[in-house]
Parts: sequence; structure tokens; C-alpha cells
Amino acid sequence: MSLNDAVVYRNPVVEDAEEIVAFYNRVGGETTYLSFTENEYPLDVDMQKASIISTEQQPNSVMFLAVADNQIVGIGTITSSHKVKARHCGELGIVVTEKFQGQGIGSELIRRLLDWSKTNGITTKIQLDTRKDNSMAVELYKKFGFQIEGELKNTTLIDGQYYHLYVMGLMI
Repeated sequence: MSLNDAVVYRNPVVEDAEEIVAFYNRVGGETTYLSFTENEYPLDVDMQKASIISTEQQPNSVMFLAVADNQIVGIGTITSSHKVKARHCGELGIVVTEKFQGQGIGSELIRRLLDWSKTNGITTKIQLDTRKDNSMAVELYKKFGFQIEGELKNTTLIDGQYYHLYVMGLMI
């Protein structure tokens, strides 16, 4: 049995809020590629509960959890605006804990997010930002058809060094 067979993909429930916050705060310290560092996730448990409820009620936003051995090992999101002119465009976010990277979880989360987006009746474009030097992520997104649409220079600053971001997009 492969690891992916042991991973359950599901939408969150409010009872997951505490673990979601802990997950994001932990993985922020595992890599410099995320937009936040350890213990810098902006939501507390109550705010995360509200976010889960709000996301459930939005027809163009979704969150999927990847769960193995009853613990969250990955989270994928599509976050979209309610504004008429922008609601067709979803922002993709994906995080897999370091221990479970390179095992297909990120690909499965992206596949599920894209499948969901294609059937929600609203989303026609997915976009994301990723660090230019994060070649594994850039190649993963390209595998799904994302194209580099632009480059934001000197957007991330870590220990005195600047990094560029790619803006990537996919019409679905």
C-alpha cells in the first residue's frame, strides 16, 4: 500500500481549526518558501473556525485537508473574491509538511483543487505566487499547465537577501 492510499482528502470541519492553526504555525518554520515563518500564521483558532464556516458558504472558495494517521500533513486552498469583476479568479495555496513532501500529496491536492474549480460554475482562472528559486514548486505548477505570467522583483527579504516571486496562472 502506498502512502497516497493511506492519505484521506477531505474538507475541514470547525473541529479541525486548532490543528490547522498549529499545522500552519509549524510548517512556517520548516521552509523559507512560504510567505510566513514559524508561529506567524495570522489566524487564531476562533478566526480559523470562522474562516472554515465562511469558506463553506462561498461557492468559489474551498479548502482541502490531506490527513494521514489522523494528522494534517497538507492543506490546499482556493481563495476567491466575492467581487463581481474578480470572483472568477482563485488564488491557489498549497502546503505539505516537510516529512511528507515528494510523495504525491501536493499533486493530489492541486488535482482536486483544479477539478473542484472546473465544476463550481464561477472559477475560470487560477493564479498563485511562488518564489522564483523554488524550482520544485515551479515545476509542479508547470506540470499542471500553469504559466509564468510575471515576476515580482525583491518581494521577499530573508536575512538581508532579496528573492523574486513568479506570478503564475492557469485558465481553466
